[in-house]
Amino acid sequence: MASAQQSSFDVVPGDASSSVVLHVPHASTVIPSDVRARILLDDDALAAELRAMTDASTDVVAAHAAAAARIRPWSFVNRLSRLVVDPERFTEPGAEEMDAIGMGAVYTATSVLGPLRDADPAHRADLLARYFTPYAESLADLVSARLDAHGRALVVDVHSYPRDVLPYERHPEAARPAVCLGFDERHTPGWLRDRAAEAFREWETAVDQPFAGTYVPLRHYGKDRRVSSLMVEIRRDQYLDGDGEPVAAEVARLGAALAALVDSLDAVPA
Repeated sequence: MASAQQSSFDVVPGDASSSVVLHVPHASTVIPSDVRARILLDDDALAAELRAMTDASTDVVAAHAAAAARIRPWSFVNRLSRLVVDPERFTEPGAEEMDAIGMGAVYTATSVLGPLRDADPAHRADLLARYFTPYAESLADLVSARLDAHGRALVVDVHSYPRDVLPYERHPEAARPAVCLGFDERHTPGWLRDRAAEAFREWETAVDQPFAGTYVPLRHYGKDRRVSSLMVEIRRDQYLDGDGEPVAAEVARLGAALAALVDSLDAVPA
């Protein structure tokens, strides 16, 4: 699993009987020093950008869920900031709508659409080779292993988002519920939608608002419907205090709901 880059992400083993993978792509604020040197923001501006763009403590929520589930799911956790590379973007020309505003797989723009780094094709290619590709391949390997073991794999894509709209967002008019559930027409079957709605019934939810879709590894995307996926986006004021610190009781409550979802998924016959 791409041992040269293993430190940039963690694969946390689950129970051999679990087909569920918790994916946590945007929780980290870590930026390697050589990557930081190419970012145009001063330290204060970078700290503000990280506060805006980091899905803070979603790794803590996911870890709580994994520990609370009856059958421990597998977890795949990004240990680098999305300002290094965003592992959930498409890299092919024309495939990623966020490229148009400088927020494709390698961001050149900030959340307020100011300059983040120069648009240097060689630097972009280097970041993709060092970080994006090993990440994508290793996550695809984990999903393929769950497929081989069980004939199916279920990805739960764990995110958060701010209460207030940021300038980069493509749909500022969309609802901003306590929990947003993201679906994919090919990879989110009806029974998965129903179980997600049931697991988070205590919160206001909406579908594909303000963010839509969910992550499926490109190796499987549109090719293998045995891979199912669901995105869970938690509005940050539901579990973070005014200083951006996690509120233990709310983390536990959300983690328990996520664990209930995991349990319901592993209970579905393959």
